[in-house]
Amino acid sequence: MQPHDFWQEIHPPHTFERLPDGGHRGFFPAEFEDGRQLRLPIRELADGKHALASLIINQAGFAVEEALCASLAEKVSAFEPEVVIGLPTLGLTLARGTAKKLGHSRYVPFGTSRKFWYREELSVPMSSITSPEQMKRLYLDPRMLPLIENRRVLLMDDVISSGRSIVAALELLDSCGIRPVAIGAAMLQTSAWKEPVSAIYSHSPDRVVGVLRTPRLKRALAGGWIPE
Repeated sequence: MQPHDFWQEIHPPHTFERLPDGGHRGFFPAEFEDGRQLRLPIRELADGKHALASLIINQAGFAVEEALCASLAEKVSAFEPEVVIGLPTLGLTLARGTAKKLGHSRYVPFGTSRKFWYREELSVPMSSITSPEQMKRLYLDPRMLPLIENRRVLLMDDVISSGRSIVAALELLDSCGIRPVAIGAAMLQTSAWKEPVSAIYSHSPDRVVGVLRTPRLKRALAGGWIPE
C-alpha cells in the first residue's frame, strides 16, 4: 500500500485475517463492533521490538470519518450528552462530526493556541504520546464556559493511548467543577491509558468508549507483528 491509501476504505468483515501466519505486515486490520475492518499502518517503536497501529482521522476518507462518527454517536447516546467537547488537534474532527450525529447544533473545542482574552486559570499543561517532547497548554475559551456548566458533557479525542491528553482535559474540566458523563474516542490504543485515567476519572473504564480497539504489537519470529 502507498502511505496515502490508509484509512480511505472500510472493508467487509473477515476481509483480512485477524492472526495471519507470520504476523501482520504493513498494516493492522482494526475492527468495528459489527466486524467491518479498517486497515491501519503499523508504526514501529524506537525499541524495534514493539509497534502500534496508527490512526490519523483528518487524513481519513470522508466515508471513513463519517462511519467513525456515526458509530461513536451510537455508542455514547445512552449517556445522553448535552454538549460535546473536543481535544485538539485531531479530536476536533471527531468531536464535530459526532456532535452533528447526536443532533447537536455546535460543539466546544479546547485549544492549545492562547488568545489574548484567555485566562491562565482556565488552562493546564499537556503533552501527548505522539509529541512527548512538546509541552503545551490546553485552554478553554472563557466564552465557552457557560455552554458546559451544569450540562451533561461528553469529552472526546481521536485516539486514547497513554492517557496524557485525556488526563489534562479532565484536570481542566475538574477546575471548572465539571465531570464528563463519558469519554469517547475513535480508537482506544492498547490499555496503557486505563491506570492514569482511572486515577482521576472514577467512572473509567466503564464510560470510556471507543469505536476501534488496537493492541500493542510485538515482533513475531517470522518478522511480522502480533498482539502482545
